[in-house]
Amino acid sequence: MDELALTAGVLYVIVLLRAGGTFAVGWLAGAGARRSRFAGKISSAKFRRAERAIQRWGAPVVAGSFLTVGFQTAANFLAGSMRMPLPRYLPALLLGGAAWALIYATAGLGVLEVLGRLFAERTVLGVSAVAVLLLAVCGVVVYRRRKAVLSSDDTVAEES
Repeated sequence: MDELALTAGVLYVIVLLRAGGTFAVGWLAGAGARRSRFAGKISSAKFRRAERAIQRWGAPVVAGSFLTVGFQTAANFLAGSMRMPLPRYLPALLLGGAAWALIYATAGLGVLEVLGRLFAERTVLGVSAVAVLLLAVCGVVVYRRRKAVLSSDDTVAEES
């Protein structure tokens, strides 16, 4: 079997399980909210209009969300919590998931091929590239954590 087809197939199964699971969790959360103290708030006319709009027009949003980074989980969760009917959700999941799997399989195999050549032909350069990448990631993490600590210290100082 072709490497690309196998990789895309595995990624497709993963995205179907992950996105479908997120939809199911959203469905359960929505059902729980409808039975909670928030039931009055989510049964307002404005909320019901939004829910009907998502049920009717949300499938293109769900399918398109697979082409974004960071929005697909929210789109699938909201589709579930807003009770998008399965006959509308499943085609969006299948189509969007297929696009996601093909994009990531193609890009992922391309990156792995480049890295493999780099390590095979110029091992020192490959190891150096990975080290620089790891240092950059660590630097970003440290920067964000310090920024978060400083902003939380400012908030505490303002409240005092």
